[in-house]
Amino acid sequence: MSLRHNTLGRSPVRVSELAFGAAGIGNLFTAMSDAQAEQAVAAAWDVGVRYFDTAPHYGLGLSERRLGDALRARPRDEYVLSTKVGRVLDPVPAARGDDLANGFAVPADHRRRWDFTAQGVRQSIEESLNRLGLDRIDIVYLHDPDEHADQALAEAYPELERLRAEGVLGAIGVGMNQAGLLARFVRETDIDAVLLAGRYSLLDQRGLAELFPLAEQRGVGVVVGGVFNSGLLADPKPGATFDYTTAPDDLVSRALDLKSVCERYGVPLRAAALRFPFGHPAVASVLVGTRSAAEVRDAAAMLDHRIPDELWAELKDRGLLPADVPTPREAG
Repeated sequence: MSLRHNTLGRSPVRVSELAFGAAGIGNLFTAMSDAQAEQAVAAAWDVGVRYFDTAPHYGLGLSERRLGDALRARPRDEYVLSTKVGRVLDPVPAARGDDLANGFAVPADHRRRWDFTAQGVRQSIEESLNRLGLDRIDIVYLHDPDEHADQALAEAYPELERLRAEGVLGAIGVGMNQAGLLARFVRETDIDAVLLAGRYSLLDQRGLAELFPLAEQRGVGVVVGGVFNSGLLADPKPGATFDYTTAPDDLVSRALDLKSVCERYGVPLRAAALRFPFGHPAVASVLVGTRSAAEVRDAAAMLDHRIPDELWAELKDRGLLPADVPTPREAG
């Protein structure tokens, strides 16, 4: 199996079309062993993944440590790694309890503190480099600056530019699960990339309204996350999750209709969900959160699955996709 590589906007960074989302190996929701984390990363490497994404937020640094350990023996110039800034981890003396309130099955030995100051950004990068065991990071995203946009624009972004000039990082991005504020960053800065989670999928195309055309115009690369909308497009059924809550009945019905059309063409819904974002020319990579070797191999197989042109046309004919949404068929 061979994964394509795409240039991330106008930056010099090239990413594999399938990216490994490392929140899972930070004990997202349930604990896993170091060995299982290593096996997941090794499986990703074996199927051709060369882009790995993490963050201090994921498991209070555990994801960064495990990812750094798993990649340490790999040739540094052969992979791209991204992490994020915006949450600084402060130690908690004599910590008790766990971090499950924030979604991670790890001891609550640190506390997250929102910090988009220049000093906070530099501290966060230095600590991430230590956890990863690296001397540079290929992409750094401003992580969820929803409530801190002005400070992120005025203080955090310029500091990332300084760090890029120092050679500490290669590309600057912003990662969020909303398109509107990402569009503001594209308009007002010279960022290289945006990471949009959950807002460009078979069920939700809000990224297309303003962000994607603007990104294409400005030469900003797009990484799409959340293509399964947290579960509904992976296995649609009553009780499935959409954006981490129980999906409403109308969305479940729509997802089941999408699945029915896909099955008539012999295509798993997961395959269509993974391939769909590449219909837009600004999209360079799809980021999938995987926590096991089996999930990694399945994602790679789904992305490699042949999808007939007629499937996309029928989804539009049936009103399951808007008529003006670009599909991989139209992108050639």
